[in-house]
Amino acid sequence: MTTADSETYSAAVAPEFAPAQFVRWFREVAPYVHDFRGKTFVVAFGGELVRDGVLNPLIQDLSLLSALGVKLILVHGSRPQVNEQLQLKGYDIRFGRGTEPTSPAALECAKEAAGEIRLDIEAAFSQGLPNTPMSHAHIRIISGNFVTARPVGIIDGLDYEHTGAVRKIDINAIKAVINEGAIVLLSPLGFSPTGEAFNLAMEDLATSAAIALRAEKLIFLTQDSLIRDANGNAITELARAEADRLLADAELDEDTQAFLTHASRAVKRGVARAHLLPYTLDGSVLLEIFTHDGVGTMVVEDTLDDLRPAEVDDIGAIVQLIEPLEADGTLVPRGRAVIERDVEKFSVLEHDGVIYGCVAVIPFPEEEMAEMACLIVHPEWQSEGEGEMLLRHAEMRARSKGARRLFVLTTRTSHWFMKRGFVRGSISDLPKERQLTYNRSRNSLIFIKRL
Repeated sequence: MTTADSETYSAAVAPEFAPAQFVRWFREVAPYVHDFRGKTFVVAFGGELVRDGVLNPLIQDLSLLSALGVKLILVHGSRPQVNEQLQLKGYDIRFGRGTEPTSPAALECAKEAAGEIRLDIEAAFSQGLPNTPMSHAHIRIISGNFVTARPVGIIDGLDYEHTGAVRKIDINAIKAVINEGAIVLLSPLGFSPTGEAFNLAMEDLATSAAIALRAEKLIFLTQDSLIRDANGNAITELARAEADRLLADAELDEDTQAFLTHASRAVKRGVARAHLLPYTLDGSVLLEIFTHDGVGTMVVEDTLDDLRPAEVDDIGAIVQLIEPLEADGTLVPRGRAVIERDVEKFSVLEHDGVIYGCVAVIPFPEEEMAEMACLIVHPEWQSEGEGEMLLRHAEMRARSKGARRLFVLTTRTSHWFMKRGFVRGSISDLPKERQLTYNRSRNSLIFIKRL
């Protein structure tokens, strides 16, 4: 029997247990566990998630993150529940995605809806049935007056009454709670110093909390607000500058526009990563955090320093990066003329005017493939994550050019690529044009990754 809240297998239909696969997976997620222990995540979801009956699976996944040492702040919305209360009481008011006035009657409905959802969340975290993910979980979840709000006021002659905006997040109080291993729950209500209550937008509240707490991640769970490429495939990583360009084009649907706006704002203000995840996919939070590519759209600043397209003036620096690797046989010799011809295919990492990394992406549009070449980080800058960043940047550039597969030829770094999702290929897997130029005397290994 399968429900939205639980999944049980009989012995006859249980999936076959593969010990080696389980051990390999457990070892692969270990670096993520180490990396995120003690980090702060803000996880936000609207009332739609509760309405659609997927609260319990989410709570089970979040309890696992808490057990692994992640510090969690949950922010819930209640828009559909408020609208339901308004309808039941005979009011014509309905809340949509935008900022709208909140009358005294609507504020009472907002209080009732927020209280009901808060109790549902607390009840879900209190589960402890044997043979379930919540078994032996003893998680405290604490809510309170952590948010000071201000009225939106009167705009263009319209009084927004009890609609508010975040004025201040009580950082010290929240940190005291999460440092003790408890989870903080924020409802979409804030209070003024005079004791008034204000209706807040879940998205604004979550973003403000993530910025104030300098969170490692801001995670929005949405119905389906992922950013997709021309082929309809989810773009798993998006630079903030590209996100802002998409927002400026105004071609996104209303929900996606709203979530992406807040994700971009959070990253711009210091949040390391902002994620848009589909709550319709069971386990999407775990899949996003503990797998290399994830299942949603992650917005990043894109630069630890300055990652940008190469220019003609950068050719000399690129040649200097490449020459030592050509000399020891790691890279096939290209020559300055080839770099000059292909400079527009390169991106470079720069810090204080010094170029210390580069990567090239060469598209093969007919086969919907792209080659990644010359992924180099100067030895003095290695082990700081720059190689990983260049790889993700190359994947993003390849997707933007319509590629569905990215390939690389290597003689000495096969394990590095295998750890990052590339699988062994053969010459016949290469684009026909690239097969003709493959240097058989080097016997380079071919690795391919689906984008």
